Amino acid sequence: MDYGKFRYQQSKKEKISKKKQHVIHVKEIRLRPTIDEHDIEFKMKHARKFIEQGNHLKIRILFRGRQIIHPELGQAVLSRVENELNDIAKKESDPIYENRSITAIFVPK
Repeated sequence: MDYGKFRYQQSKKEKISKKKQHVIHVKEIRLRPTIDEHDIEFKMKHARKFIEQGNHLKIRILFRGRQIIHPELGQAVLSRVENELNDIAKKESDPIYENRSITAIFVPK
């Protein structure tokens, strides 16, 4: 068996398999618990665009200073985001409470 020919065929198979792969990107949007009405609408336009492109979306609610003692404000913002994106995306898992943030990942339906 010709080893050079074998290597050539293997490299061709690898190129073909790489062409058929689809890479999933995770886009992130950062919000604050005291975000204003217009600002959240603006961010949701970007979120819809990301999901319609087939990307996963990570929503991160960041707390500053003493805001961390009121996680219910961040949870309210996250539930609003979930209601806004409910028609085109679903939540992958429950929100994750990290150091000074709440993170949720949304995937296209």
